[in-house]
Amino acid sequence: MTEPGRRIAPSRVRADIAHNARVWNYWLGGGDNYPVDRAVGDRVTGMYPSIGEVARADRAFLGRVVRHLAGDVGIGQFLDIGTGLPTADNTHEVAQHTAPDARVVYVDNDPIVLAHARSLLTSSPEGASEYIEADARDPERILSAAGRTLDLRRPVVVMMLGILNFVLDTEEARGIVAKLMDALPSGSHLVLTHPTLELGGEGNEAAMRFWNENATPPITARSRFEFASFLDGLDILEPGIVSCSRWRAGAGGRTPEVAQFGAVGRKP
Repeated sequence: MTEPGRRIAPSRVRADIAHNARVWNYWLGGGDNYPVDRAVGDRVTGMYPSIGEVARADRAFLGRVVRHLAGDVGIGQFLDIGTGLPTADNTHEVAQHTAPDARVVYVDNDPIVLAHARSLLTSSPEGASEYIEADARDPERILSAAGRTLDLRRPVVVMMLGILNFVLDTEEARGIVAKLMDALPSGSHLVLTHPTLELGGEGNEAAMRFWNENATPPITARSRFEFASFLDGLDILEPGIVSCSRWRAGAGGRTPEVAQFGAVGRKP
């Protein structure tokens, strides 16, 4: 396990309470987590056995979307908000494999993620990769800082994978998305994933309740209607709002669903 305290003040990292970034890292098979994260992760898995599949499906969705937008659509700028701990196939790696000159800005305000940010700052010689320490609830700060690396006059892909579920008030979450997309030009895209109770997963609700009582930050699920409201005013790419595991996954639509919505919207 990488020791966060070597890069940031230890007082900023709580090793006595499970944290989403580290537990998610554990579910993805990573080593950047503490015993408390593994204990809570195992309890959640016991209540909701498919949570590991959700984590892996979310990551695979990221890869398919970035390859499509960087390759087929030709967008070379990505703003990844709520980065999480680095793992395999990070946004800049996928984008620059497809388009070497792609520019990627990561945004997170988690000291755990900040401790690992250097691994996100590798880039192809033709492109760029940058990290911003900012809260998702502060879109103005994010846009101002991102503008030093990205040309905000040209289309940008805004990625918010599994981040709006930590903004518990739906109207506040909608306002964050609206401010980001209003500031960007036509042709920009919004990429979202979000947990839901509407796609099955027995034990999901109880597992979320356990999480909120024993870990941080608190989380909320949303309905398809609430999720769709984040995409208001955008043209939703096919196949629309689906389980993220089934977004252009091939396999004749036989890919198992996970309880995580995924969608991509284009600003007209």
